Amino acid sequence: MKKRYYIILPLLFALASCKKFLDEKSNRSIAIAETLADQQSLLDHYQVLNQVDGNSAEISSTDFYLTDTDFSSRLENERNMYTWQRANIFLPELNEWSNNYKAVYRANSVIENLGKIPRTTSNASQWDNVNGQAYFYRAKNILKTLFVWAPAYDVASAGSDLGVPLRTGSDFNVPSFRSTVEECYSQVLSDLRVSVRCLPPVAVHMMRPSKAAAYGMLARALLTMRRYNEAFLYADSCLRLKNELMDFNTLNAAATLPIQRFNVEVLHESFFTGVPLSNVRAKTDPQLFALYETNDLRRNVFFNDNKNGTYGFKGSYEGFTTFFAGVAVDEVLLIRAECLARLNRLPEALADLNKLLRNRYKKNTFVDRQSFDQVAITTMVLNERRKELLMRGLRWADVKRLNKEGVGISLTRTVNGKSYSLAPNSSGFVLPIPELVIEASGMPQNP
Repeated sequence: MKKRYYIILPLLFALASCKKFLDEKSNRSIAIAETLADQQSLLDHYQVLNQVDGNSAEISSTDFYLTDTDFSSRLENERNMYTWQRANIFLPELNEWSNNYKAVYRANSVIENLGKIPRTTSNASQWDNVNGQAYFYRAKNILKTLFVWAPAYDVASAGSDLGVPLRTGSDFNVPSFRSTVEECYSQVLSDLRVSVRCLPPVAVHMMRPSKAAAYGMLARALLTMRRYNEAFLYADSCLRLKNELMDFNTLNAAATLPIQRFNVEVLHESFFTGVPLSNVRAKTDPQLFALYETNDLRRNVFFNDNKNGTYGFKGSYEGFTTFFAGVAVDEVLLIRAECLARLNRLPEALADLNKLLRNRYKKNTFVDRQSFDQVAITTMVLNERRKELLMRGLRWADVKRLNKEGVGISLTRTVNGKSYSLAPNSSGFVLPIPELVIEASGMPQNP
């Protein structure tokens, strides 16, 4: 039998809090993918599955801006992405698309390998856990590919709108073609439901997915689809397993990086990087910063005062200069609050919103939000969603979704005196697929 060999590279950022977990994985440089332990090693490949979530959605969003000088200093593809151009926005080979499908390939390989390993009474727990992780990673990477390269989900057109390729096997000889948006989201939901059934409630470490994380990812996907009743149910299931929030009163807001990595809110850890997004370059949108009230601790926990009237973001849940893109309790709580508001369960929506904000405002200064108006409460939740979840790669998909709700959000940037804009529901909200992918596959390009 022909054996496949996989190189397991040393994991980056081996901080003290996860040293024991990482050491076990990095001690084996080559694994023969035949045993359950081998499959777990494939899924513990941090560089493929945790640290390359992709930055195009964040660079394309407008929660930050670049000065003309910083814009001019960036690579051509980054400048094109920042101004919503339709070509040359991704490097030819090492790009977000290829990273997503590398992760999908790895997940598919594990799923196929598991088919050759009998599930027995003695190994059932481990077998299920590995299987659930593989399905989680496949779903997650298809979903984030949809966020960037497919239009917003619309029940009226999803059956004909072009989505992304659904790679469900590891055979490179199988041609890639673009499935519909409906088919893609159906695959994501199906995979995540498998992962929910298989994963343990809490993982051995946050770098691995858990049942709670899978529930949270399902809630994220269904919120994007505007299926609010189902999104509520999965968000609620997640929060029944894990719902602890950080009290920002306990953080050192003056610190360079106030929020600890692997904090109590993190359900599954992953992140992205990006030179244009670093807080020495990316300036927070002044209109966004103005949304934070004086007693809102996020003004100082999330932002670095540049002492020139501008602010840089320092509030990543990575505890580093990289940007958290995983699943966390605060996001899931806001998903549940929004769904409750849209379902007209207003006291419950306010209870979730107030729980979050009591942990974000200076002690004894926050007054619970009160209202009996559905539109007002929904608006409150959406405002807090934007203020709480910035720089996580979620705003781009949010704008696309909310514009399908008729909110009418347009995006505008000005560079060297020239204005660039995206109108609501514009085709510009669907990024062009890397040119080499189109040339190699013959797939239709986005308009």
